[in-house]
Amino acid sequence: MARTAAVVGGGIGGLTVAGGLIRAGWRVSVFERAEGPATTGTGLGIWPTALRALDRLGLGEAVRAAGRRQPDGAIRRPDGSRIATIDVGRVQRRQGDPVYLVSRPVLLGLLAGALPPGIVHYGVAVADPAALRAEYDLVIGADGIHSTVRGALFGSRSGLRYSGVVAWRGSVALDLEAGGETWGRGRKFGLTPQGPGCANWYATLRAAEDYRPPAGDLAELRGLFGDWHDPIPRVLERIEDGGVLRHGLHYLAPLPGFTTGNVALLGDAAHAMTPDLGQGACQAMIDAVVLTEAVAGADDLASALRRYDRLRRPPTRRLAAASLRAGRLSRSTRWLPARDLAIRGALALASPR
Repeated sequence: MARTAAVVGGGIGGLTVAGGLIRAGWRVSVFERAEGPATTGTGLGIWPTALRALDRLGLGEAVRAAGRRQPDGAIRRPDGSRIATIDVGRVQRRQGDPVYLVSRPVLLGLLAGALPPGIVHYGVAVADPAALRAEYDLVIGADGIHSTVRGALFGSRSGLRYSGVVAWRGSVALDLEAGGETWGRGRKFGLTPQGPGCANWYATLRAAEDYRPPAGDLAELRGLFGDWHDPIPRVLERIEDGGVLRHGLHYLAPLPGFTTGNVALLGDAAHAMTPDLGQGACQAMIDAVVLTEAVAGADDLASALRRYDRLRRPPTRRLAAASLRAGRLSRSTRWLPARDLAIRGALALASPR
């Protein structure tokens, strides 16, 4: 008899693990609280490690075909002078694949399209996973940074921490040849080309957790970044009213484990990290593939889940810590020459993952 799995959360990690388990012969149900598939979202950088994981599920080529290669970029100062070059081509030279830019809705569509009809149940919020644990052989918490499944397993030990940073993001109608970041004192502005005539932007500022711009988000952004180098002022001019999403950046304190009993966590539910390394989606997909391969043919599910935990918890913990350090470095308020030297050294020595 086929084993059964309930996946809580129909995002990138949840859809990936559902597809993997179905390919392995499992019967899978995905429960997603949203009323339907996402239709909006900014671009994601899909790194070679994630592409190779998707290759093992037969999805890598579809993602490559749907994306565009990320061009080289730069880290600059507000006056436009260059701090360091972001040599994305180096990733391909070392790992055989470039970084591909894919919008979130397109990626979700590819992952959902690989599933048989009726697998994803939209508009279903799981308040307590206990009933699922009794009904299914395996319950997977892929329900994001505010995971209900994680809270049920670990309670107060799974609390989120505020990074000290508020972020804005959105997209504008603008052709952009290359992206990158601009670092000021305690704030930064980033740009990524999403496709013809469309660019993603984001901005961060060191601020209290309850920060609210007194004159509104758009006025605040123009006041903070309006005199920075081109094309930042043009981006700010093209942001439409209502086209700004603001939120505090939080990260998850390290968990004692990603599994308990017949429950496994993946993605942001397991290791929510700040976005400074752009690895959230990639790590969720890698989690999903590793979990699939651990449990697919295992006679002992408990041992298989322990194997998944051993394989994924240490590297994601290191990556989350590195992302936090990178964010703090980019928003330094003093010793800026030392900051610039540090990032040039890090980019020169780091081996892309």
